[in-house]
Amino acid sequence: MKTNLYIFIALTAFLGLNCSPKSEPATLLLLKGNFFTADKNLPHAEAVAIRGDSILYVGDEAGARVLAGSKTQIIDLQGAFAMPGFIEGHGHFLGLGYSLQNLNLMPAKSWNEIVGLVAEKAKTTPAGEWIEGRGWHQEKWSEPAGQTVNGYPYHDALSAVSPNHPVILKHASGHGLIANAKAMELAGISRETADPLGGRIVRDVSGTLTGVFEENAMYLIEKPFSDWKNKRSEAQKQADFDKAAALAAQECLSKGITSFQDAGSSFWEIDQYRRLAEKGGLPLRLWVMISQPPAPEYYKLAKFPLIGLGKGHLTVRAVKAYLDGALGSYGAWLLEPYADKPGYMGQNTTPVDTIRSLAQQCRKYVLQLCVHAIGDRANREVLDIYQQIQPVNSPEPGLRWRIEHAQHIAPADIPRFAQLGVVAAMQGIHCTSDAPFVVKRLGEERARTGAYAWRSLLDAGAHLANGSDAPVEDVNPLPGIYASVTRKRADSGLEFFPAQKMTREEALYSYTLWNAYAAFEEKEKGSISPGKRADIVVLSKDLLNCRDEEILQARVLKTIVGGAVKFGATN
Repeated sequence: MKTNLYIFIALTAFLGLNCSPKSEPATLLLLKGNFFTADKNLPHAEAVAIRGDSILYVGDEAGARVLAGSKTQIIDLQGAFAMPGFIEGHGHFLGLGYSLQNLNLMPAKSWNEIVGLVAEKAKTTPAGEWIEGRGWHQEKWSEPAGQTVNGYPYHDALSAVSPNHPVILKHASGHGLIANAKAMELAGISRETADPLGGRIVRDVSGTLTGVFEENAMYLIEKPFSDWKNKRSEAQKQADFDKAAALAAQECLSKGITSFQDAGSSFWEIDQYRRLAEKGGLPLRLWVMISQPPAPEYYKLAKFPLIGLGKGHLTVRAVKAYLDGALGSYGAWLLEPYADKPGYMGQNTTPVDTIRSLAQQCRKYVLQLCVHAIGDRANREVLDIYQQIQPVNSPEPGLRWRIEHAQHIAPADIPRFAQLGVVAAMQGIHCTSDAPFVVKRLGEERARTGAYAWRSLLDAGAHLANGSDAPVEDVNPLPGIYASVTRKRADSGLEFFPAQKMTREEALYSYTLWNAYAAFEEKEKGSISPGKRADIVVLSKDLLNCRDEEILQARVLKTIVGGAVKFGATN
């Protein structure tokens, strides 16, 4: 009956097209596909008709063909699996672009390997220029790093191979870094340098600097690095920005991502995104959070939100703030001490009163607030703030504000997400990536009941989003979907409390319609439905029904944004 209904709608639409001189036939037909639509009214289909950048029809092949004209492009999907384009729910777009140009330390299996990579880079880098890298994680190395402090190596070997280059290597989490002696010299760091509020300069018991800087202490090293980068001309800054944005877009499109929710950009960076969007230079859709401004710059929020610039390719309607750090670098703010660091409960990186003040500004300017909170104490503090600021005359609870990551939650706080209408913007891949050290940090009970508690949140009625936190992890959605439905590491098979896993359908929703909802965009994207954006990905495996391990084997065959094939063959 539903198929007949859709044929009737298509025929009616076609007759309307022929009766109206302003209407035109479909510009693209996708036929013989196995479509997962993420639309409850028609969950599966075999054909889609597109006109311009919008979906015209969803149903069977006969219903689609009546909408064709003499110039309609037709693509035979030959039974391939197709679904709404992936929406990256939390990543760092420009950071992804820069990571593709700098040293990628994610695959490194040891500290010695990282030192070797820097040594090779130093050979081809002019003296005095900075060497930048990201992705190391001391908990994921397969061989000892020698003398360590909290698992962190000392900088000595790094400094020995790069005496003439300042080096800054970001931790995989983005919440720590290791610098060499030259970088610390330029930053004026010595044994006597005090720890900043919300940060730690890691030293051994004798006070010797290891070269590792956690949370707000990273700014001490980042300042001379930023000063060096700021010596570029405005034209060079824009050229470097454009290159990074282009690389990030290409990487996303190759992995089926049609929309990207950027977790924090400066006002200058947003101006550059706007420049690109308005000249058609963004091949995918960006939804951007404004990086937390200092109080004297709150007035700049008045020119936001910006909705749908560049024909729907840029929206800026949220603000990003940080309340704590990451678990791997002991920065997550906990209610009870770390199991492997007695007496220590993490870092509160931004005063709670500052977050509360920012929340009031977001309410004033009708902006979403998205607060990074990983530890259970941080999550509770954010929920408390959100509870204090409730909507007026709203049909739904809360302001659809978000907690970014929401990784470790006290069981008593889990129901509050649904009660307050707070979106838990989580990353499935973080669960399995962090699995080897979570129990060590939290202990068995806290890890079991509140770590990456997707099932508990869903059963309580909370709204979830999914993503990769790229470049913290690979931006590819497929490992995140695999992690969400198995909670297993692909390399070792280590399973992390499987009672909290998602169903296959939930995982697909979490990368499509649920992410659209988290951005107030569920009416225009996130499902293959008539009237929505024609953003579609075609894959080599049926993600709804294939074996778990086949999720990781799937290839992106086509990525379609706004009815145009942006990746893959056009026929």
